[in-house]
Amino acid sequence: MGFLRMTGEATTRRYPRLKAPKSAVVAWKTSERREISRVTTIALGGLFIQTKSPPKAGSTIQMLIVTPRGHLRVRASVRSVVAGEGMGVAIVAMEPEDRGKLERWLKQLAEREETAKTGS
Repeated sequence: MGFLRMTGEATTRRYPRLKAPKSAVVAWKTSERREISRVTTIALGGLFIQTKSPPKAGSTIQMLIVTPRGHLRVRASVRSVVAGEGMGVAIVAMEPEDRGKLERWLKQLAEREETAKTGS
């Protein structure tokens, strides 16, 4: 069961999105190329990656997400493409240890976001 969010259109999400810190980057590759890009939003189920020339929707990419808790190796599927801006990707596979690291980092980011909203 997911959350219904309104961002111009209805989208069902299993995990809430968080704004990624400015330092959040991901190294990603397809069979044809490699790139390092900035992450703008992140969730346990996926992320939005800034890139001027994203692969087409449906492509599979390998990613190395850089976090304060270490690097996370992830396989993802490109779900949406915004021409000239980037791509939304869904995480399809990662090691349980990496998932744990990602969950802890997201919890930390959510706490920071909440603190910023409440000012405490």
